[in-house]
Amino acid sequence: MSIPFSDFPEMFRIRQKFKDPKIDHLTDEVKTQLSRLNLKTKVRPGQTVAITAGSRGITGINHILKAIVDHFKELKTRPFIVPAMGSHGGGTAQGQRQIIESYGITESFCGCPILSSMETVVVCHSPEGFPVHFDKYAYDADHVVICNRVKPHTLLVGEIESGLMKMMLIGLGKQSGAKIYHQAFHDYSFNQILRSVVKEVVVRTSILAGVGIVENSYGQTAKIAAILPEKFENTEKTLLTQAKKWMPRLPFRKVDVLLIDEIGKNISGSGLDLNIVGRKHLWHASAENEFPKIRMIAIRNLTALTHGSAVGIGTVEFCHKRVLEKMDVNKTRINVLTGGYHMEAMIPLDYPTDYEMIQVMLSQIGLTQPADAKLLWIRNTLELAEIECSAAYLEEAYSHTDLEILSDSRPLPFDDNGDLDDQHMNPKKINC
Repeated sequence: MSIPFSDFPEMFRIRQKFKDPKIDHLTDEVKTQLSRLNLKTKVRPGQTVAITAGSRGITGINHILKAIVDHFKELKTRPFIVPAMGSHGGGTAQGQRQIIESYGITESFCGCPILSSMETVVVCHSPEGFPVHFDKYAYDADHVVICNRVKPHTLLVGEIESGLMKMMLIGLGKQSGAKIYHQAFHDYSFNQILRSVVKEVVVRTSILAGVGIVENSYGQTAKIAAILPEKFENTEKTLLTQAKKWMPRLPFRKVDVLLIDEIGKNISGSGLDLNIVGRKHLWHASAENEFPKIRMIAIRNLTALTHGSAVGIGTVEFCHKRVLEKMDVNKTRINVLTGGYHMEAMIPLDYPTDYEMIQVMLSQIGLTQPADAKLLWIRNTLELAEIECSAAYLEEAYSHTDLEILSDSRPLPFDDNGDLDDQHMNPKKINC
């Protein structure tokens, strides 16, 4: 079905008003939190301290890690950074180092070595009978500090999801551990594996402390908590509850077409956050009590910081051809097969231009006329402060007290080649 441009829906821009608690001075807060743990009573001068760095694009993560490094330097120890990201980076030591360096986590900035390896030590076997892997550099260190953002996981469900305890398993387990743990998730609950393995890791390795990070709806750092290992579980439950309250959300419950400018591992473990698009429990659909309800999703590009990993591409129905051109098939397959979710690498329908892709999608929305389609256009699933909405939402938008309408309705901004303006959805820089 060929739909002329004149029948495409017109768009207007809104700004969502989220609660925005934030920490203005990251390094000072990290120092304050770590000082409260009185770790000088637990470490000795000259001892080594391994500090974890993951694969997510956490705001200010290089500054947070540098502050942790500086704290342990003040204690006269010898800190170093260990990439802790399971199979990411193509499952190679160099690939994982490249990821953290792209976030500004470099030896020169942080003032300490980065020791990257895929080699692990099997510290024991879990009560379920599988080997428990742990990064060799971290295992050989006198102490280990876990640093990670706490947030809802895109696929796994529990009282504890993505955060410190998960990093102790999958992150520090490297590819060998991540593969086994994800296999175990098919036979046992995530909560059971998490608790049984973390318990063994804490007993058999030198976990000294954790630094949990919670971000607000604008992706700014809202809370930092330094935690002793015996308090990981209870504190992480509390942090996850807070993270859920501060998560950004799409403003409407029903969507015919969702355009996403970019997906990537720096955005979410699944490339796009399935909590945001309402697809955490089912493939290509929302569960009964899950919102929003989105008919079709299209992605237009991969982030530069994903380094070719297109994990999550299989969760959407359409994509721009350039997504496949930028996709590193080997990296993507290694990651999804390690995680046990091979569907995340399946290929959607691709089109050479945005115009052709949207034209096809508008022909698949049932009896709704294309001009009346409920279409949303976002940058990614982290940056949701400003959103482009089709005219079908205008009346509803006026009824929302937490939305500010920023523009009149106008046509989608296609260029002469039939593509949307890549800079149009770049949000204004938010001070964080």
